[in-house]
Amino acid sequence: MLSINKQEDPVFQFLAGTFHQDIESPDDALQGLLTEESKEYLENAIVFLTDFIESEHSENEKNDYIQPCAEGVYFPAFNLEPIDWLKNVIVQIKKPLNKI
Repeated sequence: MLSINKQEDPVFQFLAGTFHQDIESPDDALQGLLTEESKEYLENAIVFLTDFIESEHSENEKNDYIQPCAEGVYFPAFNLEPIDWLKNVIVQIKKPLNKI
């Protein structure tokens, strides 16, 4: 099991702060993030999210960590495991940064 102090973990803060249960949709939340956050934060997010995905924890552990953090995302609707959804989020964050 992933034993991370969630309050201090940037992955938890990113997921819980962006994809909470009060969002209209995960896509809207992501678009809001991309327009409201600084380029530096988004670049840092790519790094810490990629580090999380590439960590030594099992895919099941990562899925079990992501799911409760991103309460506003109904993963079966995307037909994706949480880890694959998060990989897509990273791709979406990179797109506008590549244009800057």
